Amino acid sequence: MAISKIEWTGSTWNPITGCTRISSGCKNCYAERMANRLKMMGQPNYANGFQVTLHEHVLEYPLAWKKPQTIFVNSMSDLFHEQVPESYIFRIFDIMKQAYWHQFQILTKRSTRLKELAPKLDWPQNVWMGVSVENEATKFRIDDLRWVPSSIRFLSLEPLLGPLPSLELGNIDWVIVGGESGTGARLMKKEWVIQIKEQCIEQDVPFFFKQWGGINKKKTGRLLEDRTWDEMPMKLNDHQTKIKHNKSFHLTAIPLVPRSSRLDLSLEQRI
Repeated sequence: MAISKIEWTGSTWNPITGCTRISSGCKNCYAERMANRLKMMGQPNYANGFQVTLHEHVLEYPLAWKKPQTIFVNSMSDLFHEQVPESYIFRIFDIMKQAYWHQFQILTKRSTRLKELAPKLDWPQNVWMGVSVENEATKFRIDDLRWVPSSIRFLSLEPLLGPLPSLELGNIDWVIVGGESGTGARLMKKEWVIQIKEQCIEQDVPFFFKQWGGINKKKTGRLLEDRTWDEMPMKLNDHQTKIKHNKSFHLTAIPLVPRSSRLDLSLEQRI
């Protein structure tokens, strides 16, 4: 397990490392830079650099982590990469099902393969599935995700490289937005972010603003309209009244269970 600095998760688990570029969002891939750096440092899991590599010795790690946590699966790869065997994907899903006390988050750019494999997979309630969408050209991934039978379906609009003015968020439970960071980072315009935020409010989908990005992401920060946006997906219990979005307050005490309305992560799970 590695504690993650990614704002919307808690830790990472990488039974696969390495990937290949598939769309414009991959141009300045942070994982590729990190993998090559770790190879130079002699880290054994990265002896192959950024080539797709299976790490069977870490498959059962989550079973040994007794404290419940939110885990980003394959932050250094793509679970649905064409070089990952179906049988290995099934094994990863089996581990996630066994480790029922954790919440697992999966993110892919390979939504076509996800759509093909989804009916074959056993989707436990503790697995969230997301797709990356960086511009209009990759919006098709949303439709591929829409009917995947995971308890939570989410979008990572990062790095956001263009406006997305017509988002249809039916069967989508959460939207994350972020700008590209690091050397060569491409600009994300404020009006793109506000437009997405307003669409989320209108369609009652939780909105999480991760970062402005840039060469120095700490300097640019993550405030949007003078506040942070740390909303997470949830479903209110039957005895609770549905709570509408309101800029003037944040929810922190409602337990996180699948689907709808709005929850502010706030202090408890922010890294």
